Amino acid sequence: MGKVQELSVVLKDNKVVYSPGEFITGEVRVKLAAHLNFKALKVNCIGSCGVTNKANDTAWQVEEQYFSSTLVVAEKGSLAAGEYTYPFQFLLPATAPTSFEGLFGKISYRVKATIETARFSKDYKTEKVFYILNLLNLNDISDIEQPNVISVTKKFSYLIVKSGVVALTVSTTLKGYISGQIIQLTTAIQNKSGKDMGTVVASLIQKVTYKSKRLIYDLRTIAEVEGSGVKSWKHAEWKEQIIVPALPQSSLHGCNLIQIDYFIQVSIRSPEVLVSLPIYIGNIAVNSPPLTPSRQSQLAEPTVIPTAPPAEDIGATGYQPMDSIILPTKSHSQQQTLSPHTCSQASGFESNTCEQLPGPMLCISTGATVPYYADGPVVADLSENPLILPPEYSSWGYPYDPPPTYEESCSSANSSMSTGQ
Repeated sequence: MGKVQELSVVLKDNKVVYSPGEFITGEVRVKLAAHLNFKALKVNCIGSCGVTNKANDTAWQVEEQYFSSTLVVAEKGSLAAGEYTYPFQFLLPATAPTSFEGLFGKISYRVKATIETARFSKDYKTEKVFYILNLLNLNDISDIEQPNVISVTKKFSYLIVKSGVVALTVSTTLKGYISGQIIQLTTAIQNKSGKDMGTVVASLIQKVTYKSKRLIYDLRTIAEVEGSGVKSWKHAEWKEQIIVPALPQSSLHGCNLIQIDYFIQVSIRSPEVLVSLPIYIGNIAVNSPPLTPSRQSQLAEPTVIPTAPPAEDIGATGYQPMDSIILPTKSHSQQQTLSPHTCSQASGFESNTCEQLPGPMLCISTGATVPYYADGPVVADLSENPLILPPEYSSWGYPYDPPPTYEESCSSANSSMSTGQ
């Protein structure tokens, strides 16, 4: 660096993660090899978000700035060879969103130090990256402690002249979770036909929406488990568990360019039936205990599904009494390490490309990087059953379209029992 041997920004106690409304304190350290004339030594604290439509690009198409504060720690003068320190302090805005890094954009924060020299001379610059964690308290979300339920029915044809009906009901014990908690998933399937059904697949899906000049959807399968198929004229119940890994929170409060949503997606491949159940991922757990099993059972089955098809379908389906069974799990992964692979689509879904992501910056964070910190390791309760841990990102083709919004899912849940094809 010529006359300047060292120019660095050092944060107090080497702290790198801050909360909104907190002071960030540190010092600029300068080491000179020779005499230096300068115009000013400035420190700039910056917070911003940038979004692009090209993967891993930093030439942002759309940007927004959360704050930019500049402090002049030394005015025009000269310094002899030696070492100098200049303290600084900035107040972080209470509205600053959580740090985030994804394939098509990021929310970043940094402290930048600049030594401005005489005209036509080289300026000296350095910067230090830090992170903001704006906690999402799940208790602030309405009805977050209530079970989450969605149902759908679908009429289908087989063997040309025959028809049948499949009814699918999916429920979770809560609507919101934090890293390390367990999603208790219950799936009820009624195969009211003479045709055996294909396997059932449950996935935890992350959807990140980037609002560039056009919307970009980044869809990722975080965890996936597969259950056996359902035989003809069977009423099957499938219960599984998924442990929530370290994930970016659902809501980036204060950011207008990036939105994060999570869904439990359950599908049957033959006949093709798919439902998406929206959930929240936060930082502060739901305080209310889960409802009792009897209460959960009542809420998980909001409507009574008849065990026989409508009278007009009996001739085509060859109706038989239905047996109730417990559906076994066919396969799942117990891998601890995530392979950062993603499939993303642009608005309109005219293209479908796969990209390879760099590893996370501070921790293993599925889908996109964000600082995740806790008072010790995240440990789930393993006392009852083995858990479904995050697998490698799946090569399964679902979903080609982005999952619905929370409002769309709630609307479809209210009317889906009358839907048929």
